[in-house]
Amino acid sequence: MGVANAWRFSLISANLASLHQQNGCNGGTNKQYVLWRWRFYVSQRRKIPWSLICGLMLFALGLISLFTGHVASDLECQERATPVLKDCARSERSSNGYLLIAASGGLNQQRTGITDAVVVARILNATLVVPELDHHSYWKDDSDFANIFDVDHFISSLAKDVTIVKRVPDKVMRSMEKPPYTMRVPRKSTPEYYLDQVLPILLRRRVVQLTKFDYRLANDLDEELQKMRCRVNYHALRFTKPIEELGQKLVMRMRSMAKRFIAVHLRFEPDMLAFSGCYYGGGDKERYELGEIRKRWATLPDLSPEGERKRGKCPLTPHEVGLMLRALGFANDTHLYVASGEIYGGEETLRPLRELFPNFYTKEMLANEELKPFLQFSSRLAAIDYIVCDESDVFVTNNNGNMAKILAGRRRYMGHKRTIRPNAKRLSALFMAKNQMDWDTFARKVKSCQRGFMGEPEEMKPGRGEFHEFPYSCICEKPVTDEEHTDRDHHLDKASAHLIAKLQSKDREKKGEKKFKKKGLVEEQITSVHIEGEELFPD
Repeated sequence: MGVANAWRFSLISANLASLHQQNGCNGGTNKQYVLWRWRFYVSQRRKIPWSLICGLMLFALGLISLFTGHVASDLECQERATPVLKDCARSERSSNGYLLIAASGGLNQQRTGITDAVVVARILNATLVVPELDHHSYWKDDSDFANIFDVDHFISSLAKDVTIVKRVPDKVMRSMEKPPYTMRVPRKSTPEYYLDQVLPILLRRRVVQLTKFDYRLANDLDEELQKMRCRVNYHALRFTKPIEELGQKLVMRMRSMAKRFIAVHLRFEPDMLAFSGCYYGGGDKERYELGEIRKRWATLPDLSPEGERKRGKCPLTPHEVGLMLRALGFANDTHLYVASGEIYGGEETLRPLRELFPNFYTKEMLANEELKPFLQFSSRLAAIDYIVCDESDVFVTNNNGNMAKILAGRRRYMGHKRTIRPNAKRLSALFMAKNQMDWDTFARKVKSCQRGFMGEPEEMKPGRGEFHEFPYSCICEKPVTDEEHTDRDHHLDKASAHLIAKLQSKDREKKGEKKFKKKGLVEEQITSVHIEGEELFPD
């Protein structure tokens, strides 16, 4: 009632004021007229409908509310203008469900699985749960993802590509009528396979787990998906701070002893030899021990050790690796970092390599007390080896396994550094006949065998081999400058450099630049030069 009376009183006062202005202040007639109008309003006040009054009041209040709301909204936008604009512009990806990945194998085999898991999550438009590492492989390492890789960096650096969470939300798990659907996809499956076979299950069950996830995605993919592989492998997968710090310490200790050093991944552990089916002259003891390990892989066929060696499927012995490096021109004062786990045959097997390269170092020799927290975890030890091998000037692999492929690809992507792969198929026959020739002949034939396996920038063609080994979609070519050419030749002696220049000039004149490149005469002459008492790092 108070609000209604006030509203009516304001209306009457306005009318009185207007009459007062129109008729003046002193006329008696005017006073009588005003008094008459007052009595008229009083007499007629009960005739104004209350419904009209209430309606007008509500309308006025609505106008006031609308005005004050706009003001408050404008103020709020002014106070946090940037976040509001950012949030409005961002489109949230809707997820088709949660993807669980169980990686398989050792550190680098699991690394390929993790890389491909992110790509598969993108293909399926799924939310990826941080992959689960293999705790039941030959190495029996119970390390989780967060023990080896920086999990927060992994999640944040890939946020624009794929949503990654540390676990399936409890709310989702409680709402599920059945446990997560578990399946194993075939090796090298195409994106179409995932869309046809996995996506319908994901949409129906909301959570799907893919087991034994290693090399389960096709090698040849769309260029954008290949680039995503590179973002994951070379940028998102970063080791934890303790692993990274110790690995860099070992690199610094190697550099403090020599400006340049070689890293050799021997891969001469019992599991590798058992898997290969090769024989190394250890008699019945070797056959029994490796045969027992081989039983872990029930599907492996019986193999002929001699046949496997001729096919180039047998890793070189540490002694053979040393002979190959000396034949290629690496002198006995070269500093060698040997990355390896348990060598089959122990110190007895390593002795010939130590004699060929006295400056022989391992992570155990370079870090004693600092290595103790990692000793029980083979994957963490492998991660330390990975860092030192990656930073080496020349990386030598003893078989074309997971670490060899992953590191060769990384060294290409990060700025080309040489990776030497033994041509085991051709070298095996040469090693068997080495006692029938002198050293110079043996060295010349080793260099001939290794042509095309010395880690030249254009040695492998795009599309050949595993993408992890040659990430061609992610590598941009640039012309080599004169300064880079000078640095490239710095580690060759003057006689070799002069010989190269002479051959280049002659061959260009006679056959033209195109034929010159094809023949590769320069490489042949470089590798045939042996510099006594001096390191030769082929670049």
